[in-house]
Amino acid sequence: MGSSSVPDKEQQAMSILQHLEQLRKTIIISLIAIVVTSIISFAFIEQIIAVITKPLTAQGIKPVYTAITEGIFTYFKVAFLTGTLFATPVIIWQVWRFVVPALYPNEKKYIYKLVPISIILFIGGVVFAYYTLFPMAVYVLIKLASEFEPMLTISKYLSFTLAFLIPCGLIFEFPLVVYFLTSIGVLTPQLLMRNRKYAIVIIFILGAVLTPGPDPLSQSIMAAPMLILYEVGILVAKVVAKKKGNKYKELASEEG
Repeated sequence: MGSSSVPDKEQQAMSILQHLEQLRKTIIISLIAIVVTSIISFAFIEQIIAVITKPLTAQGIKPVYTAITEGIFTYFKVAFLTGTLFATPVIIWQVWRFVVPALYPNEKKYIYKLVPISIILFIGGVVFAYYTLFPMAVYVLIKLASEFEPMLTISKYLSFTLAFLIPCGLIFEFPLVVYFLTSIGVLTPQLLMRNRKYAIVIIFILGAVLTPGPDPLSQSIMAAPMLILYEVGILVAKVVAKKKGNKYKELASEEG
């Protein structure tokens, strides 16, 4: 008994060491990818900054910096964020290689579907916000304080940009969240439709909180994408529920 347990312990120790080694490789390769893409991004930093600050420069406003190191640190920060964004496929691939051996086939199937779609939806939400909601927010906020001379620091503007665009990207994940929750039986299309009126109220409250202006038009523009996404979520839930119903019918007929 005692002698047979020794190889088991050694195998477990070997397995843990192998996982740690694989984790180390995953982290190192991901960091190398981030460093390489960050260096490449830094080579094009002026063009990247020009894209980020376009809503400001379109109004004839050039961002400033108030500390000696603020400008260069902002360059490094933007290069790092851009590099991390472009390194995302490598990072996801490395994480996938590390995690996939521990997953069941049905879990792999969900990840194969959800991960690429989630990335596309997030990027789509950020791009949509950048070209529609974000310029409007910058324009209205500046015009509301038109009696003052704008002197916007680049670091504060970058923080505002990230705080605005990232939530918009996350909001676009709503249909995917509905798909997942409906697939595991937590949500139903009937539940979403039954609570539509409450959802509309909550969405317009969020629109009023997030909108840059107090006028109803700005609030409606901000709430419109969320309303559309809620309806898309209902359609997604219906499709998933229908597929689950057909699957249960097939299983029942096979058992019968």
